[in-house]
Amino acid sequence: MITFFLIGLTVHVVFFVSIFDIYFTSPLVHGMTPQVTPLGPPASRLVLVVGDGLRADSLFTLLPNGSSRAPYLRSVIEQRGTWGVSHTRVPTESRPGHVALIAGFYEDVSAVAKGWKENPVEFDSVFNESRHTWCWGSPDILPMFAKGASGDHVYTHTYPAQEEDFASTDASRLDSWVFNQVKSLFQSAKFNSSLKESLLEDKNVFFLHLLGIDTNGHAHRPMSQEYLENIALVDTGVAELVSVVEEFFGYDGRTAYVFTSDHGMTNWGSHGAGHPSETLTPLVVWGAGVQSAHRVTEAQPYNDVYLQGAELVLLADIAPLMASLIGVPIPVNSVGVLPLLYLNNSEQFKAESMYANAIQVLEQFKVKMTQKKETTLSFLLTPYQSATLTDLIRSAPSLPLWKCFGYFLLVALGIELLVVSFFHRAMLTVGLAVLSLWPFLSGLYGKSKFRSVSWFLGCLCLAAFPLMPVVGREPNIHLVTCAGLLTLFTSACYLWSSGRRAPLHLSDKQQFVAQVTTVHVLSCMLHVAVCAYVPSLTHSSLQQKQGLPLLNQIISWTTLASSMLVPLLSSTRLFHRLLSIFLSLTATYLLLSTGSEALFPPVLSWLMFVWINIEQEAMLAQGVSGRQELSTIDFSANIDITKIRQLKLDDIRRSYFFVFFIITAFFGTGNIASINSFDPASVYCFLTVFNPFIMGGLMMWKVPYLNSYESWICTECSFSTCHFFFLVQDYGSWLDIGTSISHYVIVMSMTIFLMLLSVVTHIFTSQRLVLWRRTKMHFP
Repeated sequence: MITFFLIGLTVHVVFFVSIFDIYFTSPLVHGMTPQVTPLGPPASRLVLVVGDGLRADSLFTLLPNGSSRAPYLRSVIEQRGTWGVSHTRVPTESRPGHVALIAGFYEDVSAVAKGWKENPVEFDSVFNESRHTWCWGSPDILPMFAKGASGDHVYTHTYPAQEEDFASTDASRLDSWVFNQVKSLFQSAKFNSSLKESLLEDKNVFFLHLLGIDTNGHAHRPMSQEYLENIALVDTGVAELVSVVEEFFGYDGRTAYVFTSDHGMTNWGSHGAGHPSETLTPLVVWGAGVQSAHRVTEAQPYNDVYLQGAELVLLADIAPLMASLIGVPIPVNSVGVLPLLYLNNSEQFKAESMYANAIQVLEQFKVKMTQKKETTLSFLLTPYQSATLTDLIRSAPSLPLWKCFGYFLLVALGIELLVVSFFHRAMLTVGLAVLSLWPFLSGLYGKSKFRSVSWFLGCLCLAAFPLMPVVGREPNIHLVTCAGLLTLFTSACYLWSSGRRAPLHLSDKQQFVAQVTTVHVLSCMLHVAVCAYVPSLTHSSLQQKQGLPLLNQIISWTTLASSMLVPLLSSTRLFHRLLSIFLSLTATYLLLSTGSEALFPPVLSWLMFVWINIEQEAMLAQGVSGRQELSTIDFSANIDITKIRQLKLDDIRRSYFFVFFIITAFFGTGNIASINSFDPASVYCFLTVFNPFIMGGLMMWKVPYLNSYESWICTECSFSTCHFFFLVQDYGSWLDIGTSISHYVIVMSMTIFLMLLSVVTHIFTSQRLVLWRRTKMHFP
């Protein structure tokens, strides 16, 4: 058995790792010759300002009175510069957005190995090609460009990561910090001759990364007052910045300015996919070498040129534009096309710039043509497709042919339904509706009416969750409180019913166990009540901009840390231990919920409780010997199930049910693979400072997990994994890439982790922590 599991584990780990070798190798090539325009550049320096998370419509739309919330940039648009809408190709996230803007290429898919946090290979950029670059802003963005730069000429100044707090009273202070640091640099240069000498050189870049708009958008949504007021603050800061820069360089007219954004934001405060609110960003360019504004004297048709693709400026096109303005080589990995309409120079300069751009792209093609693409073998038969199927085939001759064929046909259709459900969550609703009819079609209704009706209602209640929206929903903390109350009510009903079923005459040992179990369950119920109230108190505090209360944070982390230990203190009797596990995990789930998803665990647990009972009736109907009363089953008892009975066709149905409920647990309340479905408010009870790994880990903790029927489950999962192996994609938005990877990982993980979780589950259900030993007592 150990060899069997080790071989299966090894095979699946190899298949899991293979997708990264096949799909996610870096497209970047090296060894190209840098290309630069031979003519003198129009600008000596470049000031790049990026308003992170700024939507195009938020900047360009006028107020009802005809004024602008960004009057300075509006004056630049109308009088001095060239403006437009840049298109940020998916994934619309900060790291790939800034790489496209500054280095000129789009997502390096091998970054998946770094958790999409940084580029895993060195790359060229405008900063790298510059003489000096001074950067101010977020620690999540700036170090990436300094790390990949040759030499020591990219200087980064960042604030602590703890400052990126979604619950901050005013996230715009991040932008104020950046503007103040820039002013301090030029002020210091007046008294520092070496710094002043460096600043006066040509081919310099000044980069301001402004994260306040993005942070306020996540915390308060793009239509909020905080988001819009932050735009006004940035506009004022840019006006002051230009004044400081021009004064320092003596108004020499050799400074070029670029103002844009790395991505936009949806109305519900997220980004990552391809909605126009995420991909359309403002672009304002002015100063040396830039085409000036032209006023029209007659009405314009204003056709939607974006949809027609006319004169579309992609974010990567800005990199060669910035390189041409200050006369540095175009980044060698850039795929951007120089937007000529933004240049104000001679026709010869434009032609030379276009030629350099074309040669630079051609150099990449030549290098790529010399590289070979390796492929990997597809799936082989795993030990489960061998051993499990062999056992079933051996028993097939004793079974009716039509029954075997019918079962396999249903399972095949069921597996395809699960595959489709990964893309269309509503298929889970269809599946649950079909599953709800099982007791009536199998004849169990006549033997157990109450449990059959409970199964039917439980499936229908659970079927409502996949129909609920994943993104764009507003938090509703009242539903979280209701979920807590529902959990308490169902637990109280269980205690009452178990008390009625208890024998009238108990021994002293049984009395002690019953008392300890009752006290334990009551303490868990009290914990759930506290955790149901904490989210309401936390969100109320955040709405009042008072931050995350320390007591709430302590309760949340303590609950999370103890959730895996508290069940071990309960009795190992079947329902006692399952009730303790349910209460402990639900307490943590409530802290991570913001709305209707909080109702999911009680409904799912109710259905699982009914499933246990109704399967007992199904086994009785099949005449299985050795049936034991459920309330007397003890997890700590050593039961070898292989000695009781052999594998039957009905076990295929049970394993399919189990796989179906695992998928439902993953996708019942949303798509965990979708960045667009991530709501920072879900983790506000634990932390409000941006940390993608901790936040992602907390979100994964919300996903319920189950365990049983390892062999058949692994076999069914292997068939599904074959589908998703060929559906992995390395292009598109993080939503598309992440979804395809997550689908493959989820199905593959079921096979890998079910082997490991069989041991963990045994420990979690059968072991018990004894904090004290009861002294011997004498009863009259």
